[in-house]
Amino acid sequence: MSRIAGVFQTLEATSRKAVIPYIVAGDPIVDITVDLMTALVEGGADIIELGVPFSDPMSEGPVIQRGHERALERGVRLRGVLETVRQFRQENTHTPVLLMGYANPVEHMGYQRFADEASAAGVDALLTVDVPPEEVDDINAELKRVGMDNIFLIAPTTPSSRMDRITAQASGFIYYVSLKGVTGAGNLDQQAVSEQVAEIRRHTSLPVCVGFGIKDGPSAARVARDADGVVIGSALVQRLADVQAAGGDRVAILSAATALLTDIRAHVDGMQSDAA
Repeated sequence: MSRIAGVFQTLEATSRKAVIPYIVAGDPIVDITVDLMTALVEGGADIIELGVPFSDPMSEGPVIQRGHERALERGVRLRGVLETVRQFRQENTHTPVLLMGYANPVEHMGYQRFADEASAAGVDALLTVDVPPEEVDDINAELKRVGMDNIFLIAPTTPSSRMDRITAQASGFIYYVSLKGVTGAGNLDQQAVSEQVAEIRRHTSLPVCVGFGIKDGPSAARVARDADGVVIGSALVQRLADVQAAGGDRVAILSAATALLTDIRAHVDGMQSDAA
């Protein structure tokens, strides 16, 4: 059983939902990422989503785009991200790590080499935003060979007829993009999220996690009523950037990360208690 499957099995047994923070590797300080991942776990993260810096992150809004730019300016690339995961694994062998990025760096490394090196580093899954299910066979074969999950996005505009193709290729969980547009845009329509999550469940038994538009504890709790997990990205990336820009040191950045995750964890768990 993969680490991701194990997490969702444990959460289901305890009637809890996954909290999945997203950060950009190398941001807001180049050498803080391992400690930041640890701080997020201490705050209640179940899975870490680690963004691989890329020059044209087309699905990201301005907040995360700036995070990619800052990391790239400091020289952070895919191999450095794998080294970050390797260092994290020296102290944490149980929290799944999902790499989120774009096809170009993975293709440049080569699918076989990427799968081998990512697996050896301790990566559990890959989400490549710009690889459609029609073009995923080669990378999927390599990921399956080393036991890594392939996470796919489903958007509000994805027709039901296409969901079967996507879910047939996916493993780990399905990432539902709750908003049209880029990360950090717009406000959540809770009724629409509920309806779409229910529709996705008709196509797969995989857990369904929801991201985009989750900004704080209350919004995370609302989404968690229907989803198996919540992803928080732009709000976290912005919070850490603000602390750093205000002159906050390493300790202040780590404290801000833990505080935000602790609040989200408390609201998500509180929602479950209220429902009981």
